[in-house]
Amino acid sequence: MPSTTTSSAASRVVAWCGGAAFVAALMTGVWFVGVVFAAPAPGDGLRPLAMAWNVLAFTVFAAHHSVMARTRAKAWIQSVVPPELERSLYVWVASLLFIALCLSWQRVPGVLYTATGWTAWALRGMQIAGVVFTLAGARVLDGLELAGIRQVLGPPRPAAIRVVWPFTVVRHPIYLGWALLVFGVSPMTVDRLVWALVSTFYLVIAMPWEERSLSAAAGPAYSAYCRRVRWRMVPGVY
Repeated sequence: MPSTTTSSAASRVVAWCGGAAFVAALMTGVWFVGVVFAAPAPGDGLRPLAMAWNVLAFTVFAAHHSVMARTRAKAWIQSVVPPELERSLYVWVASLLFIALCLSWQRVPGVLYTATGWTAWALRGMQIAGVVFTLAGARVLDGLELAGIRQVLGPPRPAAIRVVWPFTVVRHPIYLGWALLVFGVSPMTVDRLVWALVSTFYLVIAMPWEERSLSAAAGPAYSAYCRRVRWRMVPGVY
């Protein structure tokens, strides 16, 4: 049987490599949405089969996110791998699925609009706000913990609710940041629109499930937080 030291070192290697995969997946998404999808695909027509494939691929990715983030799934994973690697395994699978989603995306021709003048500046403002909400939210949650690395560096920390900005605006500011980023692009090609609509739709329907897990982990503190911060993702809307 391997020693505790060896196992701990192996866990760190797995977790740090998972963090690298996480960064690679983020960069892949930025490249595809920011560069590849900015140029309309050649040809014309909506190509319903291609769009159906894209929705199916996103569904597979979203299903993983919903299933592996559930409390029962976490408990099962911890019975298979060391508990400190539960989050890392989630990150590994999510990162590889996300990269596969980008690489398998079927292009759809068409451009809905190209913003100019004050509209272009407004969209840039949306994206800047999206970056701010995303980075600020990740900083509060701890990027190393999100990437599954913090868990192998020391004993697990108890679940805590930090009611600080931007979590005083909405309960899921990173998701708000995502929506601002994907809908603030120009030109808005059909590929970008499908990506924005499908990804945001899955975020909206996943949030109640995610909040059940958070409530189970944090107890009454999370219920009190939900009463204090009413909106999940968009102030005044949802």
